[in-house]
Amino acid sequence: MIDKGTVTANIPAADLSRARTFYADKLGLTPFQEMEGIAMMYRTAGGSMFTVYQTEYAGQAGHTIAQWHVDDVDAEVAELKGKGVTFEHYDLPGVDWDGDVASMAGMGKAAWFKDSENNVLCIDDGLPGQRTGRPG
Repeated sequence: MIDKGTVTANIPAADLSRARTFYADKLGLTPFQEMEGIAMMYRTAGGSMFTVYQTEYAGQAGHTIAQWHVDDVDAEVAELKGKGVTFEHYDLPGVDWDGDVASMAGMGKAAWFKDSENNVLCIDDGLPGQRTGRPG
């Protein structure tokens, strides 16, 4: 059944070349497989996989389409800012902001940014009980 499967994020791109440059230069990621003019597949050291695929509908979602769970949100934000990534701020109830990092009671920290295709991406420290590098 579906509960035995895995989930993979699919991220739309209007311009695969531009997206490839963003993911390489800003996020330090290189595709492990490419289908010329169709899609690029990425795998993280943590074992996750996602695909960036060609479509004219890129950047239209307006909500978070993928998020990375990291050990230290503040450090990741600082590193990404050093590479020119700009972060988004949202008016969300129960959220306290410290610079570009949001803290949510009982939910941990998160920060949002847009890729070259205007897709909203997130880094966070995981869900309670699943936080990386911390006991649940």
